[in-house]
This record gives sequence, C-alpha cells and structure tokens, in this order.
Amino acid sequence: MSRLRIIISPQYDPFLNRAVEQHLTECQEEGVVTMYLWKNERTVVIGYNQNPYSECNVKLLLDEGGHLMRRGTGGGAVYHDLGNINFSFIADKRLYDVKKQLSVIQDALLAYGLHAEISGRNDLTCEGRKFSGNAFAKGQKNNLHHGTILIKTDGAMMQRYLIVDKTKLMKNGVKSVASRVINLSELVPELTSENIKKPLITSFEKVYGGKATMLDFDTFINNKEVQAIREHIASDEFLFGRWRQFKTTKKARFLWGGVEIALHVDEANARIKDVQIATDCLEPEAIQQAEQLLKGSSTKVAPEHDAENEIMRDIINLIYG
Repeated sequence: MSRLRIIISPQYDPFLNRAVEQHLTECQEEGVVTMYLWKNERTVVIGYNQNPYSECNVKLLLDEGGHLMRRGTGGGAVYHDLGNINFSFIADKRLYDVKKQLSVIQDALLAYGLHAEISGRNDLTCEGRKFSGNAFAKGQKNNLHHGTILIKTDGAMMQRYLIVDKTKLMKNGVKSVASRVINLSELVPELTSENIKKPLITSFEKVYGGKATMLDFDTFINNKEVQAIREHIASDEFLFGRWRQFKTTKKARFLWGGVEIALHVDEANARIKDVQIATDCLEPEAIQQAEQLLKGSSTKVAPEHDAENEIMRDIINLIYG
C-alpha cells in the first residue's frame, strides 16, 4: 500500500515553490505519493523549451513587479496569481497514474457541484472551457504531474502579460485566451483558492484509500539542495540565456504543439552548427533529442531519424521540407 503525504506551501515565491517540487521529485523515497498545493504571486510560468520573449511581455511583467519562471516540464505558458491554486503529484513510478491523479481534482470539485472533464492533450474543462492545464515529467525514481486550477484569476492581467499564438486560438475556434478559459468562481461564487484545499485533501485520501501525513513546508526552506535549485532556476542564464539571440527561421503548428526553430548554419560547409527549438510540446526530452540529432548535420540531406517518432519526423520535415 502506498504512503500518502500532503504538503501545502504558505509561500508565494514561485522559485521556492518550484524548487521544493523538484527536490521532492528527485529525492522522495520509494512507495510514496505526495500531493503538493502551492500558489504563486503574479507569475508567468513558461514551459521548459519555450522562448520567454515569444510567450509574454517580459519587460512589462518585470517592471510591474511580476515574476517569470521556467518550469521543468513541457507545455505552454500560464499565468499564476493568488486567485488560482496549483497542484503537484509526485509519485513513485510504480504508483504514478495520471487518470487517478486527475480524478482527485474531479472528485474535489464535485463538493461544489462542478463536473470536470478531461479534454485534449492536457486540459481539464468545465462547461466546455479550460480551468486547468497539466504537464508531466519523468524522474529517475519518481514522476511528476502538476497543473493549475483557475478559481478567481485576474483575466485582465493574464491578457496583459501573455502573448498568445493566433494560430493556436484559431485551432481552438476562439477569439482570445479569455474566451477559452474559465474561472470556476464564475460558476460557484463562494469557491476560493483557500476553501478548495479541504476538498482536495479529502478527495486525495478517498481516491487513494488511506490517511495522508501532513508535512511542514518550513522544513524545506533551509534545505541546502532546495536553496541550490532555487538559485539555479531563478538565474538570468536559466531563464533567458540561450533565448536572447533566438531568431526564428522556421515556424509551424502540429497536433503535438507549436514550434519555432532557429538555425545557425555554417554556410561554407553547408552544415547546421547549432539549432534551438522553442515549443509548447509536452515532451521536452523529444525536443532535446531533436536538437542533438540536428547539430552538425548537413543542410542538404535530412539525417536519418525514427519514422515512428512523430515529433522528430515533423521537425525534420519542417527544416528540410
């Protein structure tokens, strides 16, 4: 039987909250499933392979006291404030079950008469509109599944900071990001990012069939490993370094996500010196593999690739097509 743990962060520092999540994913012992609840204050969170300058108005966000954070998972950019709550499931690989984890969210919302549905590649919707985007990562011992729950997020600020790809909106048949998402408080006015916590805890224990141990978040704050992670992910190099000189040469949208490619070519030898791929793809490992494969390859003949790998095939066809 799995051991259940719950951690609730009282901090609104996005880098500290993410550092604790990464530490748990890397270090949590066997046989454990943890539900971690946390909130960030005025933060744009981008996917691991996204270009920050394509996803948000970086200068405006930082000038107005906001934060930009890059997560370790794939997927698209999202806006966090204190009107929404975020959840993470960190689970032993043998216990990791996305449908089961999502059912915790669905069951919790039933306490307020809300019926959530799983939609698309990583969304939860209510009455046809998205209130939760989810992303995933595989670790050595544990896997991570995290997402947002929009309850009373400031939609004006969301639109102020996020830059949304028009082709993505057209694909979903909507005119703006605001018309695509929903705050659950629009449906249940009394619902808040605070009073959803108890139903989430109750649902977690119900779905997993056991009593969870509540861990004190403060025990992580002075942890040297957590502080080292926080320092790294808050660094200018991690957030912006390789993206400042990014110049798009190829761009497209596929079923698995949108992609922008910057090619650095050695014209004399007709070879690709370097390649950067910006994408909201949910599989960052596949993107890293594509970049490694393409570096040093000929600009005239496409390198060999696995025809079964849809992401790799689409990227190579985009470059060489």
